[in-house]
Amino acid sequence: MTQRPAAQRAAAEGSGLSRGLLLLMAVATGLTVASNYLPQPLLHLIGGSLGLSTGMAGLIVTAAQVGYGIGLFLLVPLGDLFERRRLAVSLYLLTAGFLLVSAVAPNGAVLLVGTALTALASVAAQVVVPFAASLAAPAERGRVVGTVMMGLLLGVLLARTISGALAELGGWRTVYWVQAGLMLLMAVLLRRNLPTLHTPAGMSYPKLLGSIATLMRELPVLRWRMAVGALSFAAFSALWTSLTFLLSSDAYGWSEGAIGLMGLFGALGSVVANIAGRLADRGRVQLVTGVGAVVYLVSWLPLALGGHSLAWLIVGIVALDMAQQALLISNQNVVYALRPEARNRINSAFMTGNFVGGAAGSALASLAWTHGGWSSVAILGAALSTAMLAAWLLERLTTR
Repeated sequence: MTQRPAAQRAAAEGSGLSRGLLLLMAVATGLTVASNYLPQPLLHLIGGSLGLSTGMAGLIVTAAQVGYGIGLFLLVPLGDLFERRRLAVSLYLLTAGFLLVSAVAPNGAVLLVGTALTALASVAAQVVVPFAASLAAPAERGRVVGTVMMGLLLGVLLARTISGALAELGGWRTVYWVQAGLMLLMAVLLRRNLPTLHTPAGMSYPKLLGSIATLMRELPVLRWRMAVGALSFAAFSALWTSLTFLLSSDAYGWSEGAIGLMGLFGALGSVVANIAGRLADRGRVQLVTGVGAVVYLVSWLPLALGGHSLAWLIVGIVALDMAQQALLISNQNVVYALRPEARNRINSAFMTGNFVGGAAGSALASLAWTHGGWSSVAILGAALSTAMLAAWLLERLTTR
């Protein structure tokens, strides 16, 4: 009875966390962020079942994006106001409940509401990541953040593949039922295993939100890293948005199930997470960023050749996803070290920037594909990657 509180106090003081708890947090993060990507390969099935037009079915993706964006800004900062375990568990329970709304949705309107609310609550992933950073000992923070973010990226990339498989077994509603059960399980496990951690900011909620702008104004490194993150995620989203168009075109002619399997190649990039985190722990965080930015830019050459070559396409996907993981890990290690007491608000600002960049990248990729096909998408990706590399170089020049 006395051992558990002692362990919780030790963890809360940043003296480290067990391998089992770290794995749980990584899995929980990946599963909850997957909630926003599960419907994407099922839009035609959902549309046919509920009698939705193509445009209406497409709004499911938009609803998820809007809900997640609002949650990043309004809910993630609460980690600097409320006890973090309770906040995380509450958001997982809400995610489970909103998934059930989607599972039983009788029409498109209810499904859109369920989707938006699920995305809103699924920002629990962005509460867990800084939670893990706070629990980690300073010397291992990079490795811890890398491991948790590896879980997040795997959730993003594998969600489509798993969703398609579940839908084939039991229909699209099965995907929501299974995911709701997993979120409920994660809530129970997190409640039982996470230590309590309360670092109140000492201000009201409106002032808490207002302080995000203050942090951005006072921390030039945060602004630069937001730019690097937004541009890299814009290029990442441009690839994965337009990849479906390419693989379903006459050049490849793949089925939707086969297209979903491409996420498995993207998942190979997750192996970089641990390496990037360990290098960050050794003071090499700028090296990780620089190498990641250069690889990001170079990866668009094999991707451009991948318009008619599957081998080059896979090489480009793996290289870009490795670079994305390295950049994300290094960015978060840099910004989390700026103001530890404001880590959730900093994460809110940083991830909102990533989200805005990702949404813009998806929109630009659709335009590029419509007007110039895959070659235009490759030019767009290379341009975004060049801008991202320039942003990092300017950070190094202006903040030394």
